[in-house]
This record gives sequence, C-alpha cells and structure tokens, in this order.
Amino acid sequence: MRRWLAYPMVTATLLGVWLLLNESVAPGTIILGGVLSLGTAMTLGTLELPGGRFRRPQAAVSLLVVVLADIVRSNIAVTKIILRPGQGGRVSGFVRIPLDLRAPYGLATLACIITATPGTVWVAYDRTRNTILLHILDLVDERVWIDTIKGRYEKRLMELFE
Repeated sequence: MRRWLAYPMVTATLLGVWLLLNESVAPGTIILGGVLSLGTAMTLGTLELPGGRFRRPQAAVSLLVVVLADIVRSNIAVTKIILRPGQGGRVSGFVRIPLDLRAPYGLATLACIITATPGTVWVAYDRTRNTILLHILDLVDERVWIDTIKGRYEKRLMELFE
C-alpha cells in the first residue's frame, strides 16, 4: 500500500484542489482527479527527493507574518521609486550574504521569499562557500541587508527545517 500512496497528503491535496477547480463532485470528476493525483504522487516518488522534516508550525506562522509585512513594505518602497524616479539618488547593487542554513527546503523557501519581495532578486548560490548573491534595487547599506536576511528569515527557516 505504501508504494501506491507514497505521498498521501499530496495525493489528497491534489484531489481536493482538482475538485475545487472543477466545482464538481460528480463521480467522473472524482475518478479523473483521483487518477491524476495518484499519478502525480507516484511521479514524485521516482524523483528521490531529499528527506526533510517540517518542525514548529508556530515558527512558520511567525515567518509568514514577517514575510507578508516585508512584501507590503517593499511594494510601497518600489512604488515610490517608480513614481518619483529623480529623487533620492538611488543606487542598486549586489550583496553577497553568508548563510548558516544548508537544508535544501530551507534554501528553496528563502529563494521564494527573496524573489517574492519586490526590489530584490536571488542571483546565485555558491554551495562551496554557502553564500547567496542578491541584487538589490535600492542598496543603501549592505550590513542592513545581511542582518535582515540572517535575522528575519534565515533564523526562522533554520527553526523550521534544521
């Protein structure tokens, strides 16, 4: 049974999303959604994903609140830059940030957070030095960015994934 349902939560979630998107619980919709969900879960089983555990849901909620607040704040800042292009003497640049985080799912989550935040782009990850290179639209102080990534995101991600 484990072979058919290697990822039961993924299978159930995909089936639920399929039913919601189709707005139907007709037998044909359930059967087709079940077949697609099982096939997708079986495909995931062949990918040999790295093991990982998700810990401390309260830390996940805390991280979500911080990320959403930072995204809103960043949207406002980028909007001001776009609407007032001549003011402020803005300088964009690159920042290399050393990381302690090594968990693959933690790094992937950090990449998503940085990419979702307007004005920042994850450019590269150096596995040998465990550093990331970011491009910042409005780079005022490199130390502030290093402290932000390490203190606000990396610390919480290490609680979740390591």
